[in-house]
Amino acid sequence: MTTFPAYVRLMRPHQWVKNGFVLVGLIFGHGFASPVLLAKAGVLFAAFCMVSSGVYVMNDIYDRKADLAHPQKRHRPVARGLVPAGNALGLALGLVAAGLALASWVSPVALGLAACYVVLNVGYSAGLKHVAFLDVLLIASGFMLRILAGTLGLDIAPSHWLLLCGLMVTVFLGFSKRRAELFAFSAQEQRPVQDGGIMQRRVLGYYSAKLLDRMIATSAAGRPRLST
Repeated sequence: MTTFPAYVRLMRPHQWVKNGFVLVGLIFGHGFASPVLLAKAGVLFAAFCMVSSGVYVMNDIYDRKADLAHPQKRHRPVARGLVPAGNALGLALGLVAAGLALASWVSPVALGLAACYVVLNVGYSAGLKHVAFLDVLLIASGFMLRILAGTLGLDIAPSHWLLLCGLMVTVFLGFSKRRAELFAFSAQEQRPVQDGGIMQRRVLGYYSAKLLDRMIATSAAGRPRLST
């Protein structure tokens, strides 16, 4: 029987902390003195929570068969059958529609960036996540779209410093994610394989620990030059 907690788990609310990137513009733009900006930033945060949850649900629907072969992912609500795929799809579409509606209330720019976020992640889940380096670029792009939504979407001009630092941080997070996954797989003495195997992160077959460590170090060292 489908339960409410299963739907909540499907939405992955613990991942909403990532949407805090939409507040970066408000913080560095010193917009806390404006009640209007505060309200719009709060609504925009909620909008990205909705669309990101919708994307997570769509990803679980798409990967439900492969997830059954994974020791942890097999416990996801769709893979276990706690939430039927049809119900999950309805939830995903509803979340995306609600998120886009909230973003449209903030501004047309915010709506466009939220829509780009959905399209980008649909492409990622559909197969682009299996392309080395492009997968990390798409992860970073998802974070950058949040930053842009929290700046341009709120009519706050982002500085070059903010954009470059944001890019370096998000690329760092992307490569760090892959490094952590590679470490976890190595610890289990498993190798990423094709569909049907235990590890579905096929792109890890194109990465090595040495390469990822170099990319992490490079992105961590990257920063804008401050003028004197």
